[in-house]
Amino acid sequence: GLGFVSLSQMYSLWHFSLSYAVIGVGMAAIGHVPSSAIVSNWFEKRRGTAIGIMATGIGAGGFVMAPIIGGFLIPNYDWSISYLVLAVFTWVLIIPLALFVIRTKPADIGLYPDGRQTPETAPATEAQPFTANGLSLRMALATSGFWLAAVSYMTGGFSSVGIVQNQAPYLEDIGLPIAMVAGTLSGVGLGSLIGKFFFGWLCDRIPAKYAYSIALGLQTAGVIILMSVKPASPPLIIWLYVAAIGLGAGGWLPTMSILVSTNFGLAAYGTIYGMVNLAQSIGVATGPLLMGYIYDTMGTYQSAFIILLSLYAVAIPAMLAVRRPKSPQNFRERTSKAG
Repeated sequence: GLGFVSLSQMYSLWHFSLSYAVIGVGMAAIGHVPSSAIVSNWFEKRRGTAIGIMATGIGAGGFVMAPIIGGFLIPNYDWSISYLVLAVFTWVLIIPLALFVIRTKPADIGLYPDGRQTPETAPATEAQPFTANGLSLRMALATSGFWLAAVSYMTGGFSSVGIVQNQAPYLEDIGLPIAMVAGTLSGVGLGSLIGKFFFGWLCDRIPAKYAYSIALGLQTAGVIILMSVKPASPPLIIWLYVAAIGLGAGGWLPTMSILVSTNFGLAAYGTIYGMVNLAQSIGVATGPLLMGYIYDTMGTYQSAFIILLSLYAVAIPAMLAVRRPKSPQNFRERTSKAG
């Protein structure tokens, strides 16, 4: 909210950058890290589907607010008023919901996950090895699974956002009409929204590492299709690309959440998830930059596409190699003996 108010009074480039840095911190604090932690505490049996629904909410916000801001407020008022409206929206709606409605854990109000009336006494299953317990960040950092997941999400994020951020200029460069390019962007966004729910649902049925590998496979297919697109290509080819890259791009959030909760438990979920997400964010930040630099220096995206495909070839095997660590007690016994 403060970032939006600051932007409404913006007068220079440094002011713009600083305000968005404040907004970035705020977005991280209300984004998928705390949201997925809360949902993971409340759901066990259908946690993947619940995370998927939560993830679609994050994506749907853009579909709802973008036309309101861009189609109504800015044309009828101006950008300064629009930023103030966003600040008021944040303070009047989001903050009261966070303070007075959301509860971090069911135990905070005397409840149990999944609406149970009593504590769960059955032994943990393969799908839910840890519930309230789990590994600490230090213990997680000592496992190969953490580092393999970090590498997979970093390289996958690099390629996914690299292609999504550069698809429009590439399609324009090869001669596609502006209307088709705009439709492609909207289609990828909608596909990502659907993908978030689908891959959350899928994580309730297969291990998260396989679900994310499928998402990466779809993205790989999307890049290959995009490389074959020509001005005379039939629309079906374009929409195949949209479906593959859109659905695949939506797979990271639910799979990352379920992978962390099922492999490392909930004891330090927020910290461990945040660390894996940090690795992914490095890829997300550098992917579009490198692709743009390659285009500026070489005048073509073909070399950049080859790099993306090479990174997918790293991300998929790394994810498939992730193995669930021992239970917290066994892990402590093993590490103490090693010490």
